[in-house]
Amino acid sequence: MFVFVSGNVALDLAGTLKWRRTEPEETLATPDDLDAWLVAAGLLDTPPGADAFDLATARQLREAAYALLTAGGPPPRDALAIANQCASSPPVTLTLTPGGLHRTGPAGAALSDVARALLTLLSEDTAVLKECAKPACTRLYLDRSRGARRTWCGMRECGSQAKMAAYRARRRGSPPAGE
Repeated sequence: MFVFVSGNVALDLAGTLKWRRTEPEETLATPDDLDAWLVAAGLLDTPPGADAFDLATARQLREAAYALLTAGGPPPRDALAIANQCASSPPVTLTLTPGGLHRTGPAGAALSDVARALLTLLSEDTAVLKECAKPACTRLYLDRSRGARRTWCGMRECGSQAKMAAYRARRRGSPPAGE
């Protein structure tokens, strides 16, 4: 259900609203979805029992992250205020036991960690920040490939589809769609 190909948890959160420009698909529809995402993202070891307020906060942070990362100029003040507010909450509690590292806390703590990752990313050089080349996809990712030549957010979804379309077009003798 969730895809983690962006290279940063804040970018992965921004990707939870898929296909923004065409037919938006909400993957954080319920508090249970948020619980599942926080665990799948590795922010918490067990579902925190998110509620409607946590879900609304996660969506606000997601939209703030997307706005900040795609601004192309001065950061939008309202989006920056949301990110800073979320980052000011206490982070996830880490406990090291003989069984390993455990991450616990409420949903707000995990979202605080996401906001901190976002602020750290924004304060660094974002030259490797890219948007997927598939026209309908709006997923952002960090391109850490050699020569920064990565084109798609991930091979599982967009990359394999683009390669198959190109292959079919070559077989038909026509250029692939979108070129």
